[in-house]
Amino acid sequence: MTIYGSKNNNRSKALNTLTVAACSLSLVLSAFATVPSFAQTAEPEKKGPWVLFRFGFSAYKNGRKDEALRAYRDAAEQGHAGARWKLATMYASGDGVQEDDYEAFRIYEGLVNEGAEPGTRDETFVAHALMSLANYLRRGIPNSPISADPSRARQLYLQAASQFGDPDAQFELGRMYLNGEGGPVDQVTAARWFNLAARKGHVGSEAMLGKILFDSGRTVRGLSMLTRALNKAQEPEIHWIRALQEEAFAVSTEADRRTAIALASQN
Repeated sequence: MTIYGSKNNNRSKALNTLTVAACSLSLVLSAFATVPSFAQTAEPEKKGPWVLFRFGFSAYKNGRKDEALRAYRDAAEQGHAGARWKLATMYASGDGVQEDDYEAFRIYEGLVNEGAEPGTRDETFVAHALMSLANYLRRGIPNSPISADPSRARQLYLQAASQFGDPDAQFELGRMYLNGEGGPVDQVTAARWFNLAARKGHVGSEAMLGKILFDSGRTVRGLSMLTRALNKAQEPEIHWIRALQEEAFAVSTEADRRTAIALASQN
């Protein structure tokens, strides 16, 4: 199993300090929204990585994506984790640059190989880069050297889920265990990962855990979780969550429906 994201091979991997709020990259990026005056008046390429990153953030925010791309690239070359992550996401989505998933993959891979010191903001970028790598490996990248490798994708989801406590990784890992993707089916382990993510407010995980409980005979508990998840769901997951809830609701007794709805409203 390949382990990414460590600058010290003897350092403990059991990092659980990230919360859902800390994993919000929008908040991390917004922390650098204020650009000092000297960054606005001087040529950005002559400045250090932090100033370049801030200049890039400001340029991107104001629609000057060509300037943002150049600043992020320069900051990334100087080792700035946030700039590397942002540069990769721009390539991945074709945002201000021609879409290039393989280039995005290479940048993400370099970021997670470099790693981050515990307790720093860089951990956030490494965690999300791990998720992006896993997503790519799960399906492969057409017309590139990256072929689908679900087993390796499962390993990377596991690292992001356990080392960084990322709820999205926990959800995807649960799905892979549930469906036998990249390894054997393990419904118990799937339920455990769904439960961990659901406790952090991950609506999709709550729905999947509810389905597992419903299918295992815990009808009221499962239907109540599905109903609660549906009440909280937003686009785009609301559609598949509604389908699961309606399917369970249709085969439940009237008494179980009423009890489940009452339980869902209490939480």
